[in-house]
Amino acid sequence: MNEGLREDYFSLVHLLEENNRLGGIMGILHWDQEVIMPAGASESRAQQIGALAGVLHEKTIHSEMGKLLDRLPHADENGFTAFEWCNIREARRDFDMATRIPKALVTELAELSSRAHQVWVKARAENKFSNFAPVLKRLLDLKIKWAGHVFPDMQAYDANIDIYERGTTQKDINPVFDKLKAQLIPLIKSIQESGYQPDTGFLSGQFPIEKQEALGRKISEEMGFQFDKGRMDVSVHPFCGGSHPTDVRITTRYRTDNFIESLYAVIHETGHGLYEQGRMQNGRDLPVSEALTMAIHESQSLFWERMIAQGRPFCTRYLPLLAETFPQNFKDVTPERFYEGVNVCQPSLIRVEADEVTYPMHVILRYELERGLFDGSVQVEDLPEIWNAKMKEYLGVEPLTDTLGVLQDTHWSGGAFGYFPSYTLGAIYASQFYRALIQAKPGVEKQVEAGNLAPVRDWLGIQIHQQGRLLSVPALVKQVTGENLNPESFLDYLKNKYRQIYRLN
Repeated sequence: MNEGLREDYFSLVHLLEENNRLGGIMGILHWDQEVIMPAGASESRAQQIGALAGVLHEKTIHSEMGKLLDRLPHADENGFTAFEWCNIREARRDFDMATRIPKALVTELAELSSRAHQVWVKARAENKFSNFAPVLKRLLDLKIKWAGHVFPDMQAYDANIDIYERGTTQKDINPVFDKLKAQLIPLIKSIQESGYQPDTGFLSGQFPIEKQEALGRKISEEMGFQFDKGRMDVSVHPFCGGSHPTDVRITTRYRTDNFIESLYAVIHETGHGLYEQGRMQNGRDLPVSEALTMAIHESQSLFWERMIAQGRPFCTRYLPLLAETFPQNFKDVTPERFYEGVNVCQPSLIRVEADEVTYPMHVILRYELERGLFDGSVQVEDLPEIWNAKMKEYLGVEPLTDTLGVLQDTHWSGGAFGYFPSYTLGAIYASQFYRALIQAKPGVEKQVEAGNLAPVRDWLGIQIHQQGRLLSVPALVKQVTGENLNPESFLDYLKNKYRQIYRLN
């Protein structure tokens, strides 16, 4: 490789690192907004985020960035390593996308998303969708306009999906979701009609928040979350954020009458946090080290939450700790009873509280609504009515309020259209990864039962976390599992597990 190309690459790296650090500041502003910011600061915070988004946009499309990318190769050649080539490729993609978007649109979207979050919080608390509808309409209009600039040859909804699941379109998602819908609705019905229903009485009661906090932190630590490089707080909607693998911030929420929701939210968000903390050691301020897509990220949180923490080995291991923490509730509870209790399948109104069988239906509902919003077949003002009808059709439950229905998720307030499919694509990947883990390490479930979670964490780290963006999603999944995205793997996992729990034929 000639010296000029090498110098250009290092100049590009310097610009990318600087942009990444500014993005980290944006991450902390968003975390602060959802966790500790005074409510009265919402307008000034929206302006701050808008201003910073504008600065980041200008730096991303700076002429120096363009000149460097023009001089660097457009194909994997000239002696660049896979690591270096990935940074060039990602920088070019970001530059091409950013140069197509007017700065005014970038700033307006950032400001409106920040402002809309506070509007959503208030509308949710007051059960008034009508107060949120105008800002949702504007966000939808802006995201359609954004799509027209960035990916003019794509359908607007596909362009929005691409931000979270690069290369994935409605044509890819539709047959997968149709297959899940066709098989899960009858499975859920069979479970509801089963003569055997697990005992969950011991999961109800009064659970002091300080005890829940200590329990969640201990299990998060045993999973491997490094609290010297992360923290755990409370937010309306549990999430994983922060600015860097050395500053990873997870949140949960607490109810005194239900410790399971908080505990499994901690485990879920710790799964995200382990992905971030476990990224490759080199180039941590560069695109190559970043998480691949939201579905792959979600596969890691669901892997820990469902495959591990809702599995028999984990339930057997941690039952004594739960009995010590909440002795009145867990007296005489057996591991099998605990396992069945945390895996109970019961259609519910709230997505984040849903079990793994009904959860995909929550996602499919939202996907169908978003698809309708973008193609014009669904109007914003009709969302509550359509939402409720689909909940009734898919899960047999109907929300009595918008707070428990169309207003329950934060995603639309941030303009995150196209995000929801990642949850269920992630669940499918998680089932495939777990099957691959069992094949690679046949004794791993015994290790989990013995309280040794390191083999799980280390395997995920090597196979997924440290891979960064070196591979595409299909290539990574194929490398780890030997197959492509396979909804049958997920369906087999659910059927085998829940037919056994519910004594179905």
